[in-house]
Amino acid sequence: MSLTVVTIVMILSAYLAGSISSAVLVCKLRGLPDPRTQGSGNPGATNVLRIGGASSAALVLFFDMLKGAAPAYLAFRLGVDPIALGVIAIAACLGHIFPIFFNFKGGKGVATAFGAMAPIGHDLALCLMGSWVLLVLITRYSSFAAICTALLAPVYTWWLDDRFTIPVAMLSTLIVIRHKDNIQRLLKGEESKVSRKKRTKAP
Repeated sequence: MSLTVVTIVMILSAYLAGSISSAVLVCKLRGLPDPRTQGSGNPGATNVLRIGGASSAALVLFFDMLKGAAPAYLAFRLGVDPIALGVIAIAACLGHIFPIFFNFKGGKGVATAFGAMAPIGHDLALCLMGSWVLLVLITRYSSFAAICTALLAPVYTWWLDDRFTIPVAMLSTLIVIRHKDNIQRLLKGEESKVSRKKRTKAP
């Protein structure tokens, strides 16, 4: 099988993997309300934290990151070039944002994007997670932390392994574009802060 065919197969596989909504499935398995109809309406870890608590949010975060990490790592092992790796990672994020299995209504793609960056190296993964956690603790705004971490990601990558600066920049651009509404709310002072609510049962 040629490398071009492998790349196309990986792009399609990454999109399909990204289309599996961890937030919806975790909430359903745990008897929680559908995250698309509760809180911010975003099927992601932050909204699940609001409606279901830390353990449910941690599961969503893990599986959302895995959706990005697994295709990116597999493609890397198969010898796909850095630019194609970026396209594969974006395909996984687009699957999360526009999931074919959930009426094309998905989340922001932050955890999936960061997961796709993680196989570049443990140092980068630690920088990304550390930056996001620190910014959330300081500001209490998950969206602000995600945007700032996305902007820092290409800088970290250039410093740690400059071969992947362009694909990481591609992912970062997608994250920032996806947060355009959050940016407007932040500027107006209308963005919701991170809060944890007690676990609730679905009616």
